[in-house]
Amino acid sequence: MLVALYNRTFEEQDIPVLQHILQMLHTHKLQMVFYKEFYERIQPHLPFTPEQVRTFTGKLDLPMNTDMLFSLGGDGTLLDTVTFVGNSNIPIIGVNLGRLGFLAAIPEEEVDAAILSLVRGSYTLEKRTLIHLDSSVPLFDGSPFALNEFTIHRKDSSSMIKIHTYLNGEFLNTYWADGLVVATPTGSTGYSLSGGGPVVFPQTSSFVITPVAPHNLNTRPIVVPDDNVISFEVEGRAEQFLCTLDSRTETITSSIQLAVKKEQFTISLVRPDEHNFLKTIRQKLYWGIDRRN
Repeated sequence: MLVALYNRTFEEQDIPVLQHILQMLHTHKLQMVFYKEFYERIQPHLPFTPEQVRTFTGKLDLPMNTDMLFSLGGDGTLLDTVTFVGNSNIPIIGVNLGRLGFLAAIPEEEVDAAILSLVRGSYTLEKRTLIHLDSSVPLFDGSPFALNEFTIHRKDSSSMIKIHTYLNGEFLNTYWADGLVVATPTGSTGYSLSGGGPVVFPQTSSFVITPVAPHNLNTRPIVVPDDNVISFEVEGRAEQFLCTLDSRTETITSSIQLAVKKEQFTISLVRPDEHNFLKTIRQKLYWGIDRRN
């Protein structure tokens, strides 16, 4: 089995767990290919001497015969790997070295069990929907898709913006707000949730449209089927606005036409058999736990 390893940053306190993960993979004779910058940082701390070092720098040189991609960090780290994997069908497994960890759901204390699950094949692949951006000019360097959300935001101004929004060409609403989030089911527990959006099960065929700090208090998040094309026209006092796909940002003007829809391919997240969505939201959102004790 060939596993790719990605990490964008780690602190000194993370070194022991990273060493343990790498030693476990080495012990189980799994072949490894390192993200180049990660290898350069971790090389002085490697717990073994590699016979041969293989590295990659992005989606173009990630070996297509990779069986699994390890995301070593938080949810932001895992979102980076989505652009590497694209439509290659390489599954992603997230080990949480960050804080909340909805996507990178495997905590440090469960790493050994997770690696054993991979070796034994006792895991499930969860297909996750992506959102795709169509724009009148090229944006996001050939990777116009996201796992969590697409957003439009104001930039360089304290004034609200107006976002005229359409479903399959039919007018939905004009949002007077700081911005607008269109989240996938996976992204419903991210930015959209902080704006009052609902938690949506990952298997749900839907998008959540959530305004950011709307001026009209009767404007609320709405769930729409993901077979809709959602298009936008943006107005504001400023000439420039921001749009994002997950953690990636582009500056746009009102002349650029934007529309989002369901991406044609999906991403596979590795879930050990003892993990599921209900367990994750209970743990991460403290559902069913009385914090007053």
